[in-house]
Amino acid sequence: MITIPTIALRGGACVSPAAPEISDPNLPLGSPVGLARAWASAGFPQLHVADLDALGGSGTNVTLMDEIVRDGGIGIQAASGAHTTDAVDRLFDAGAARVVLDVSAVEEPAWLATIADTYPGSVVVATDVRERRVVTRGWVRNLPVNIFDVVEELEGMPLGGLLISVVHGGGSATSADLSLLEDIAEACDFPVLTVGGVVTMNDLRALEHRGVSAVVLGSVLYSGALDARAVAQEFSS
Repeated sequence: MITIPTIALRGGACVSPAAPEISDPNLPLGSPVGLARAWASAGFPQLHVADLDALGGSGTNVTLMDEIVRDGGIGIQAASGAHTTDAVDRLFDAGAARVVLDVSAVEEPAWLATIADTYPGSVVVATDVRERRVVTRGWVRNLPVNIFDVVEELEGMPLGGLLISVVHGGGSATSADLSLLEDIAEACDFPVLTVGGVVTMNDLRALEHRGVSAVVLGSVLYSGALDARAVAQEFSS
């Protein structure tokens, strides 16, 4: 299992994954590229870069995303709300190792299959899950709402992974649902990634033992609650 730090972009700046509405003066480096290099120096093999404005439909930080991706100092998993072939191509052409698509892509199975075939092992589908049901966000057509229906829809596609964020009753991801993630990992023929719910090294070890391939980390690294170098050393393959 590997761990993947997050860089969150909003309003033309790096922001804290814990409080993305404000710039965080405590980030280790001021520039997106500098921050990416810092995580690479700590020993992490990949980085999750999230364009929060693009994901929220309120703008774009494409220039910052390009700076990080083109620097080449670390493998980039790019999440910027790409919904078209051109948008996906652009990220891969810039040098992204992986591109994250929202689970709404399952509504267009032929398109998703084509993208996955074009970039085998490099497309990640991301979804929020609450009580084993996909948290929908006003999609035009009906999507299978049980996460295992989604897994079945994705079966056979050469995906780079399924990224699961377990959302609890209050709308937050405060703890990992180990049994759910284990069941998903057993049902998938592609890697399972997760985000949120990690506080300690033992949380990471528990996820590894459940078959999770990668954990995307945010505030737990920025706050220093976990030692970045220790995390990278233990979870880097």
